[in-house]
Amino acid sequence: MTQLVPPFTMETALAKVQAAEDAWNSKNPEKVSLAYAKDSKWRNRNLFFQGRDAIVDFLTHKWKKETNYKLKKHLWSFTDNRISVRFEYEWKNKDTGQWYRTHGNEHWEFNKDGLMQIRDMSANDVEIKASERTL
Repeated sequence: MTQLVPPFTMETALAKVQAAEDAWNSKNPEKVSLAYAKDSKWRNRNLFFQGRDAIVDFLTHKWKKETNYKLKKHLWSFTDNRISVRFEYEWKNKDTGQWYRTHGNEHWEFNKDGLMQIRDMSANDVEIKASERTL
């Protein structure tokens, strides 16, 4: 298999996006965190944090609230060591039972080992009915 390290090609960028989608859909915070540099910097909406421990903590809390989580990522663009994606995911709020579809964009920057060192995410949540789910 081709190594997923910079500089990216169309093939490796697409594979990197698919690997991220697969990891996130596992809903395993520890597994997901291994794709990130130990000191990875994140912006997730209005939250800013750094490091794998913070990533695991964030994702653990996220998936306790966001049940029935299903994500789809799409490659938007790439350069030597950066990838941008657009995504959508659907989830059910554990406390209220309300379904949502979240739309957003992420910008990723990778170190020479192929670990994400910067993740910048923006997103919006849209209330949907269970019958409107597409993922």
